[in-house]
Amino acid sequence: MKILIVDDIKGWRDYHSYIMNELFENTEIQTAESAREGYDKILENNEIPFDIIITDMQMESDFEPKYAGEWFIEQIKTFKNYKNTKIVIISAAYNIPTIAENYGVDYIRKGTARSFPDAYNFLNE
Repeated sequence: MKILIVDDIKGWRDYHSYIMNELFENTEIQTAESAREGYDKILENNEIPFDIIITDMQMESDFEPKYAGEWFIEQIKTFKNYKNTKIVIISAAYNIPTIAENYGVDYIRKGTARSFPDAYNFLNE
């Protein structure tokens, strides 16, 4: 399982990595601390794409009025090789359900992710 985790907070990147290693065997996890760095990882891994991408919404402010995570998801959606990649937003943003629905991706609220690690289990179905 090839996974990319994009979050500006190291503690969250580490937490998501821990959960993914618990859910899946033989994981290859890469991390990025910004949407731009995540985009670079997408470019570097275009031939053998990630199976799962976990992204925060609120990272660098370069993309306002959009969240950085929205920009990142828009970029992912332009790559044919990523059409089957499961994208999950994990964010504290108040409008995360609407954003996830608009982009056709899954989401977990950060409070839920922190309190209920089982919230990630749908990724292994």
